[in-house]
Amino acid sequence: MRFHTRVLALIFATAASLTVQAETIRVAIGTQDTTINCAAGGLIVRELNLLDKYLPKTGKYKDVKYDIQWRNFTSGAPLTNEMVAGKLDFGAMADFPASFNGVAFLDAGKRSLFINVLSGSIKGSGNGIVVPAASPVQSLSELKGKTISVPFASTAHGVLLRAIRAQGWDPERDVRIIAQAPEIAGSALKSNRIDAHANFVPFADLFPNRGFARKIFDGSQTNAPTFHGGLVDAAYAEKYPEIVVAYLRAVIEADQLLAAEPEKYSELIEKVTGIEAEVNYLFHGPLGLQTRDLTWKPEFRQATQTAIETLKSMKRTERDLDINRFISDQYIRTAFKAAGKDYDKALNNYEPVPLAANDNVTGEPITDVKRLAQIWVKDEPKVRHYASPEAAFAALADLENEGKGIRAVYAQAYDSGIKLLATQAWFVADDKGQLNAFLLREHATAYASKNGGQVRDFVAASR
Repeated sequence: MRFHTRVLALIFATAASLTVQAETIRVAIGTQDTTINCAAGGLIVRELNLLDKYLPKTGKYKDVKYDIQWRNFTSGAPLTNEMVAGKLDFGAMADFPASFNGVAFLDAGKRSLFINVLSGSIKGSGNGIVVPAASPVQSLSELKGKTISVPFASTAHGVLLRAIRAQGWDPERDVRIIAQAPEIAGSALKSNRIDAHANFVPFADLFPNRGFARKIFDGSQTNAPTFHGGLVDAAYAEKYPEIVVAYLRAVIEADQLLAAEPEKYSELIEKVTGIEAEVNYLFHGPLGLQTRDLTWKPEFRQATQTAIETLKSMKRTERDLDINRFISDQYIRTAFKAAGKDYDKALNNYEPVPLAANDNVTGEPITDVKRLAQIWVKDEPKVRHYASPEAAFAALADLENEGKGIRAVYAQAYDSGIKLLATQAWFVADDKGQLNAFLLREHATAYASKNGGQVRDFVAASR
């Protein structure tokens, strides 16, 4: 009898073991492909099949089958709905919708975790305000009493409210703010049905690049940190911590690939999303508008807290969210260690993706990037670099005489240091012909008044 009991026990144990080994684990990830600074957390990982490379296949995961699912969204709100409903395990979004994600999970009796940063700006660059191309408006101060559209409850909405209050205006009386998704706003700008539009990455730069809008305000003028990052269902992370780390290992590799070959992967992003590679490079290239940064810097933690408080002031929620429980760096720290990287060193590094390039004219290394200018020539795989705008513009004239097509010309803003589409910039030329670039005409004018020089638009400066 004891023998039969032991045999039965062995049979049941073997069956149980086979059941575990045959387990299928879902890895469902929500992306925002057109929010291009989420690329390292979604599009690049998916398109290069990086996740499968790191998913655990030993120990309790031996013989497990993975059901990897990808779903793309145009904003964070519907992505959050799918996560709360249990249809997604991971998601990528900005600080504002991510904070709402944390609140929505709590409202449902669950928890989500904010596990890593993907890309951000300590100053707030990336969000911006644009006006129709033919509008006479040159700065935010001229929009009092006007209609401004924005995707509601987005990070751009928060930036817009801060910018309006910095003007001393009441956002409910002094301007008319309406809800508008970017695809609707694009049409409204073209037909002059709105006075201005505020939006997140990349639309404040994409619309000007397409020629029907001008950027009159960059989020860096608020000096308020902003970022996008990755989230996971807390219950999923507790059950499968190794999978969370595997996902982050894939994110780390995607980030490294973007840093090494920004032009190549800017092209890939364009192929998938239709967003022009030259706009992708504006963000992902060296000294880009935002810094890809996977670490939980204090400024990004504070940005999350600010987002929660702003959501409450907008009456989008009444719930508090403890960021010390919501933000978790344990998984990204483990992923860094597994990848042989020093998390604390990265945490203390505030530098943008560095430029290591030689001047295309002299061949000398470019060591001072304050007046860096760049040209992306059509059909060339790499962007050309120049130590100054005047050198780049001289080269531009030669290229045009040769009949070469130009994808983009870039300049670094002399005051803020942010990367600009040079065609949208203002330049101050001194008596020696040296050019300094600025985002806003009023900033260029102020600099010229103080230091001397003439203010020129791109056409005048490049001729």
